[in-house]
Amino acid sequence: MTHTIAPQPGIMDISLYQGGASHVAGHDNVLKLSSNENPFGPSPAAQKAYEAAARSLHRYPSSDHAELRSAIGQVHGIDPERIICGAGSDEVIAFLCQAYAGPNTEVIHTEHGFAMYRISALAAGATPVEVKERERVTDVDAILKACTEKTRLVFLANPNNPTGTMIGQADIARLAEKLPPKALLVLDGAYAEYVEGFDGGSALVDARENVVMTRTFSKIYGLGGLRVGWGYGPAHVIDVLNRVRGPFNVSNAALAAAEAAVRDVAYIEHCRTENARWRTWMADALAEMGVPSDVSLANFILARFTSQEEVEACDNYLQSQGLLVRRVAGYKLPTGLRITVGDESGCRRVVHAVRQFKEG
Repeated sequence: MTHTIAPQPGIMDISLYQGGASHVAGHDNVLKLSSNENPFGPSPAAQKAYEAAARSLHRYPSSDHAELRSAIGQVHGIDPERIICGAGSDEVIAFLCQAYAGPNTEVIHTEHGFAMYRISALAAGATPVEVKERERVTDVDAILKACTEKTRLVFLANPNNPTGTMIGQADIARLAEKLPPKALLVLDGAYAEYVEGFDGGSALVDARENVVMTRTFSKIYGLGGLRVGWGYGPAHVIDVLNRVRGPFNVSNAALAAAEAAVRDVAYIEHCRTENARWRTWMADALAEMGVPSDVSLANFILARFTSQEEVEACDNYLQSQGLLVRRVAGYKLPTGLRITVGDESGCRRVVHAVRQFKEG
């Protein structure tokens, strides 16, 4: 008998996510600049908290994440009652699609936006709608023009990945103001901590009922291996998301490490300062050899080459030198390489290799 078992519509339209590579054959000393990880690793305080958590691995974690939510609230000056924690901000994004999107609804994301927006929309049975950017920058008017009565979610990363570009608060406020009544604006602040004095959109969340902010511990906090993220939104949204959240979705060790990490404000300031210094240095050094990039506000730059052939040749050369960066043709940027900002030696090493390639 032939089976007729099939997944829900939309699932098979999802291409499997490809993470940044970690290994190069024949190289032991590989420098990974492909996943926007913090080259300095997590705060020593977070490491200590993680090690201490090993003694209670037999215990279930808190189901309300109260201690971590309290710490986030204190550090960011926001209401902990309106915070939800997840296994990375990816899970919060999935909750939003599960709760608010579905068949016969639409989810908007921008042309070069993070792949998980489309994936989570399809997984929920919704139709992802891609909106053009203007020279790799979010176009608010294009988003508004794409909105229909079916629009339920609009995802906007600010700064954006993989472009590194950012739009101002006035544009975001205008977008929130003009969205259809049934639509939520989701501000993905995965890279917000890299922008000096930026709240990631929390003030707009407080001012409105249709804006949600997502954040992660995977980038500047250096906890990508633990999978911790959070969202901040109106009470009515957080109440809905908590109804679909599994009760023990974040582990003991992750909760403990994240709480210590968010409280170590001095360490984060150090990482932000070092990132800004070497991001500028690397972008300027590459531009001098004919490899431009837009001004990035994140912990990577999108280096632009003259053709896809040159991109692939340069990437192959970098790999031959034990250097891993990220091709972004899958993000409709076939002439770009996304290069994570490493520490001083990492940045110098990758610039030296690109110079050798260009002169070769």
